[in-house]
Amino acid sequence: MRIALVAGETSGDMLGAGLIQALKIRYPNASFEGIGGPLMQAQGMTSFVPMERLSVMGLVEVLGRLFELLKVRRDLIKHWRQNPPDVFIGIDAPDFNLTLEQKLRQSGIKTVHYVSPSVWAWREKRVEQIAKAVDLMLTLFPFEAKFYKDHQVPVRFVGHHLADKIPLETDPAPSRQALELPTDKALVCLMPGSRGSEVQRLGSLFLETAQRMLRVRNDLHFIIPAASVERRNQIEQLLAEFAVPLPVTVVLGQSHTCMTAADVVLLASGTATLEAMLLKKPMVVSYIVAPVTYHILKRLVTQPYISLPNLLAGREVVPELLQLQATPANLADALLLRLQDGEAVSQLHETFLFIHKQLRRNADQQAADAVIELLESQ
Repeated sequence: MRIALVAGETSGDMLGAGLIQALKIRYPNASFEGIGGPLMQAQGMTSFVPMERLSVMGLVEVLGRLFELLKVRRDLIKHWRQNPPDVFIGIDAPDFNLTLEQKLRQSGIKTVHYVSPSVWAWREKRVEQIAKAVDLMLTLFPFEAKFYKDHQVPVRFVGHHLADKIPLETDPAPSRQALELPTDKALVCLMPGSRGSEVQRLGSLFLETAQRMLRVRNDLHFIIPAASVERRNQIEQLLAEFAVPLPVTVVLGQSHTCMTAADVVLLASGTATLEAMLLKKPMVVSYIVAPVTYHILKRLVTQPYISLPNLLAGREVVPELLQLQATPANLADALLLRLQDGEAVSQLHETFLFIHKQLRRNADQQAADAVIELLESQ
């Protein structure tokens, strides 16, 4: 049994490693090859090129590496056409993997795509390409599976590995102790994003929000997990330039621990909203993009919400304050309300717990079972 996989970034490497581990139970002598990171390689996969070569973000960066990326894809297509694997599994990285999957499927190779692109939110017509490219789509969320069923694309909802790993209930006390945070203060976690451009747009806004909250309540402490040394330096520079000193602890990494410790979270829209939801944290979601980008996206996006908690609930359970609505006053008011309204927080906890149980499906094994069914079908 030869199984080919391509993952393009760290999150895909985590999913790929769990999938390989589960597949090895059914196929102990299987070989795994393609492109993967250290976690997939630790499971015995042979990676033809470093995964980092695919980890490119931003239009300019992609254009700068376009010829290299196209060559890598051509080489993979040639290799697997000459030496067909039993199945190919593309993990996320849709711009790279969907074309690869389509070419391999045309050659008679079974193809799986793991992690749906956001076709349900924008550029819905991409589902036509996906239908041509894959024999099976594996989705992390139930609303995604419904979309593919409606478009007659074979699909399996497998759940989310984070929902498997995060306990249904968490105690903030050990995290506060580990981070040496005050125990007599309400703790607000500020997460302006992991990219420099996000911190540039949201960092000062979040600090101004903290300042405004302190005018109403002086029993607050703030914590900011920095995704890297560069982001930590950027945040500390913003704090140094800020008009007044704030009771803020900046931590390198440890975003999970910081969120666990917090009473409420203010964060940029993205996958961190899922983790905050699984930790049952009241949150306020914000984001700002360039005005031109925002007006383009408004025309393309078909969903009423952008944050995963709202998409999963099918209604607004957390406030989304975007663009012109993202002001220190609006953000502070929303956060203070969630610190004060115990009944609303309790109801939110129950909603998040229900969704957590929905997503907790042993995703690695579910994904492996779906791939095995495809492999053993005629």
